[in-house]
Amino acid sequence: MSKVYSDAFIEQALIKVHSRGNRSLRAVADDLHVNYYTIKNWIRRKSLSKLTTSANREKRPQEWMRDEQLIALHETHGMDADALQTWCRARGLFAHHLEEWRASFCAEPKAPAADARELRSAQAANEKLQRELDRKDKALAEAAALLLLQKKFNALWEDEVK
Repeated sequence: MSKVYSDAFIEQALIKVHSRGNRSLRAVADDLHVNYYTIKNWIRRKSLSKLTTSANREKRPQEWMRDEQLIALHETHGMDADALQTWCRARGLFAHHLEEWRASFCAEPKAPAADARELRSAQAANEKLQRELDRKDKALAEAAALLLLQKKFNALWEDEVK
């Protein structure tokens, strides 16, 4: 039974093959769950210049809207690896795109501007209180030093009076 791969999947796979660095073609084929000879045939049929002209026909993963990404995550939730790869091939995606989307949905949302303003005002108030605390610490240290000097002075005078 032969598998049908979308043009977008083939293009992305070939781009991955051309940017594989020092990895072997077999290793890339294993990562994509595609037969080694299938990839060799794709390379023979298409050149890198054809990849850029045909890439405009289908939607790239970066062009998927947030609601489409959420639907894709719901559809693929709980799929085993083979079913997931088949689903991704049909839509011109890779499994790592789904992982990135899942991570972005699970990440903490950024604080709104109102929260940022409150945070800045709280930080300013904290700095003001810290400066006041430092000033009071210095005043307390000075008062303690003066008391100590006064006690020493009184002790000296008492010794001389005797």
